[in-house]
Amino acid sequence: MFEKKTYTHRRAKLVKQVKSGLLLFLSNGESPMNYAANTYRYRQDSTFLYFFGLSFPGLAAVIDVDEERHTVFGDDVGMEDIIWMGPQPSLKSRCARVGVSDTRPLAELAAVLRTAVLQGRKVHFLPPYRSENALRLEQLLGIRAGTVKDYASVEFVKAVVAQRALKSAEEVGEIESALAVSAAMYREAMAMAQPGIYEREIAGWIEGIALTGGGQLAFPAIVTVHGETLHNHYHGNRLREGDLLLIDSGAETGSGYASDVTRTVPVGGRFDPVQRSVYEAVLDMQLTAIAMIRPGVSYRSIHLKAAAVLVDRLKDLGLMKGSTSEAVAAGAHALFFPHGLGHMMGLDVHDMEDLGEVHVGYDDKTQRSRQFGLAYLRLARKLEPGHVLTVEPGIYFIPALIDQWQAEKKHAAFIRYEKVEKFRSFGGMRIEDDVLVTPRGCRVLGTPIPKTVAEVEAAVRAPLGGDR
Repeated sequence: MFEKKTYTHRRAKLVKQVKSGLLLFLSNGESPMNYAANTYRYRQDSTFLYFFGLSFPGLAAVIDVDEERHTVFGDDVGMEDIIWMGPQPSLKSRCARVGVSDTRPLAELAAVLRTAVLQGRKVHFLPPYRSENALRLEQLLGIRAGTVKDYASVEFVKAVVAQRALKSAEEVGEIESALAVSAAMYREAMAMAQPGIYEREIAGWIEGIALTGGGQLAFPAIVTVHGETLHNHYHGNRLREGDLLLIDSGAETGSGYASDVTRTVPVGGRFDPVQRSVYEAVLDMQLTAIAMIRPGVSYRSIHLKAAAVLVDRLKDLGLMKGSTSEAVAAGAHALFFPHGLGHMMGLDVHDMEDLGEVHVGYDDKTQRSRQFGLAYLRLARKLEPGHVLTVEPGIYFIPALIDQWQAEKKHAAFIRYEKVEKFRSFGGMRIEDDVLVTPRGCRVLGTPIPKTVAEVEAAVRAPLGGDR
């Protein structure tokens, strides 16, 4: 939690951006694993955290823009809760820490909203991503849960995105705290990448480090020898000498800020010559992209430049041919790089995408492409100082996609399918770091994590840090 003035300043700025009406915020509730009292670890809604800093369930908040009244609705715990949970601070004392003096029982929320609706006042709300909050909105506003997203306030969404997209120094500090935990996670994970180890052993160990860091994982860890599957959460494979192990993971601080890092390492500590060539191609893509990051440059243009580097490097390997610019324009590179270069990051690892990717990574001047691969680019707009984003190019050999394109003779003017055939079992590689856009350029955040070929090989051969 930040100081009181941080939250009061954020809310005051929001009031200036949304001209009238009521702004409704719903907290997340508990999420049962298998019965009501056995819940997953609690995670508050990030927009609620951003503006109110209160990380517990059973809350709602309303900002009356016209009267400049900020109210938190909730209930203090009873004796039965105290028996199981221990004494809890009062709602009023918790709210005072974030600059809110007006607190009311949760049961009064419905009447406040009903009165506003009867008066013809606008009740702004954000699109819910949890079904229980869609049902709450149905009960509170009379809008069917199945259509409630259609009535979400675009004005409210744009105001939240405009503010949350630009990270303050204290927010950057939180992200770097998360990255410090990530550095410890990767130091151990790389050293564990030895023949005979199961993916699940590494996945479990790095989650433990995230927990000991005072937070949790920012998202379910990807730890896989099948990096060609972009979001592979299966952890049952046993590592063999010469395998490529892709680890895409991040820590989340106690205040909710995330890190997101990917490294690809050779099991046993040595890339073979072909693996090394592909790895250096991915690294070239990433370093070229990072060098281009500065205010006023569109992230789409950086993505396309990384794609051009990919084509050039694959031409060197004999896998592609023809004009680089024409291959990128046609989307031929997407056989090997079928996702976007990166995304916004902050309180969420894919920051604010619950509010609509079109409002976060795009704007009125930047429209989404329909081209395969490029269509998956989550961030395309021009960059501004204060943006924090990921830079995560990759090269993948996906047998099913290769078969489909080859059967269709797709982009045959640029792809040497007879050469690609030899890479069917190669897998995939990705390298990812988190980058802050500064007034004059950018800065890679966090403690450096081994990334060059020499650094990665040395990290895998390093002694383990503790008993296992």
